[in-house]
Amino acid sequence: MKKLKLGMVGGGQGAFIGGVHRIAARMDDRWELVSGALSSNKERAKVSADEIGLLRSYSSFEEMAKVEASLEDGIDAVSIVTPNNVHSAPVVAFLNAGIHVICDKPLAATMEQANQISESVEKSEARFFLTHNYTAYPLIRQAQKLVKEGALGQIRMVQSEYVQDWLTNETSNRQADWRTDPKQSGAGSIGDIGTHAFNLVEFVTGLKTEAISAELHSFVTGRKVDDNAHIRARLQDGVKAQIWTSQVAVGHENDLRIRVYGDKGGLEWRQENPNQMRLSIFGEPSKILTRGYGSDAGTRIPPGHPEGYLEGFANLYSEIADTIIGINSGENLPGLQSGLNGMWFISACQESSENDGRWVFR
Repeated sequence: MKKLKLGMVGGGQGAFIGGVHRIAARMDDRWELVSGALSSNKERAKVSADEIGLLRSYSSFEEMAKVEASLEDGIDAVSIVTPNNVHSAPVVAFLNAGIHVICDKPLAATMEQANQISESVEKSEARFFLTHNYTAYPLIRQAQKLVKEGALGQIRMVQSEYVQDWLTNETSNRQADWRTDPKQSGAGSIGDIGTHAFNLVEFVTGLKTEAISAELHSFVTGRKVDDNAHIRARLQDGVKAQIWTSQVAVGHENDLRIRVYGDKGGLEWRQENPNQMRLSIFGEPSKILTRGYGSDAGTRIPPGHPEGYLEGFANLYSEIADTIIGINSGENLPGLQSGLNGMWFISACQESSENDGRWVFR
């Protein structure tokens, strides 16, 4: 197939997630990165563009959206890989220009910004996609399928957690500084990684959250955002859920996991060992399901060869390309609603914690 043309806002020198998106977009040869406004600093933007060989470099996303929309060979979509508080303005600019948008999560830093995006999505003919990459892991898709088919029976409870330790002490670097600044991030661990844990709860079970009770903590002295949270959730059909998110849990590097239990069985998946999932049917020996057996969607290499983080992003990029050219509907892809769900999760956690764990209803 002819490659689609991709642009990028953010992701210049020293950025982490921009490089991840670039690798993922190239993995299946569906995209060609041709233009970008890689930094708000004009010099850094130009140097960054030269380093990765972009055809066109812009000093601002406003200029980029206007020019790319006017070009005969302009970009088909743009990736927004900026800090959270700089999502809404470029998203709105490109949607208004009729260019498809691929935005990193969470949706924004504030509900006001999220609503601006929502209004633009409704008005634009272009599509909006959100990169909750863990939804594209083969065994997470398999877990969703098992739940939907009733393999676990009636779902009773869900345990989801995403814990790290990299912010255990006061830390200052390019990645930490904006994540611990409430003006740029909007939230701490609940926004950065908690939204992933929450997203998997709803994605795998297919159930919406009805209420949340949360206790947020800032263990590091002087930190202005949460770095740990314990959260209870009530889902549809009386299902109970617990979510733990932390960036001060010593010994955990990038430990995202989910456990789902029904009246017939349970399953458990862990991101740090993403190619295996435990499936337990009551009264029978537990099974270890492996990627490549019964979970062929989204796999590229034979069983036993590890796939994970980058491939999850790549699956999204390939499926987004298929959606843009009309091969599929993109029904299972995270989009605006996933982003709004995540923003509700953040605000509900903050409101609940400020009121001593009071339940916040949707």
